[in-house]
Amino acid sequence: MKPFKFKEFTVYQDKTAMKIGTDAVLLGAWCSISKFPDSILDVGAGTGVVALMLAQRTDAMTIDAVEINEYAYEQTVENFERSDWGDRLFCYNASFQEFAEEFSEEEETYELIVSNPPFYTDDYETDNNARNEARFTSSLSFQDLLSGVNSLLEDNGVFATIIPFKEEKSFVQLALTFNLHLNRVCRVRGNENSELKRSLLEFSYEKNELISEELVIEKERHQYTDAYIELTKDFYLKM
Repeated sequence: MKPFKFKEFTVYQDKTAMKIGTDAVLLGAWCSISKFPDSILDVGAGTGVVALMLAQRTDAMTIDAVEINEYAYEQTVENFERSDWGDRLFCYNASFQEFAEEFSEEEETYELIVSNPPFYTDDYETDNNARNEARFTSSLSFQDLLSGVNSLLEDNGVFATIIPFKEEKSFVQLALTFNLHLNRVCRVRGNENSELKRSLLEFSYEKNELISEELVIEKERHQYTDAYIELTKDFYLKM
């Protein structure tokens, strides 16, 4: 498996079951940094790509990641160390539940938490255990994700995630039980004729007027829309 070269960093992905996909890049590029976060947490690092994108986009001194799978954790650490921002990036090999419990006891909090979580809630699992662990809510339920975020997010912090569009309504309702209000949403479709596939969601403890938008990725196969190019041009080599 070839490494994936971005403009300012390279991501090796030979050890991890979950390869770099559009979801992670969308999240890393879309999540708001308007509050200039100094502490960031990436939940379920995979290859570390989202944390690396945020290292490129911000001056945050603390960018932590947590990854349960041992191989993905090793891959993330390697990718962090190979980057220009190795001194600001750190990965923990633990479940998010364990991590949240330990860090909340120490009263550690983050100004920005991001997660491209595992999300097939359907009764569909592959024969590849590592891929299953990376991709199914059995290893990290939305309840556990939001509970952990709630214990680690600063009072004026921001939580951003990407999930299937069909899960959006129930996720937003669940977030409200933790007093997390939806502030921004971007619904994503592959092309203008395809159905909505993903929802990029951003929450905080403040109830603000909802900013809602839609993003179409391609005009036709490998012909990207201006909006997608604008969003990702700082990262992809060919944008």
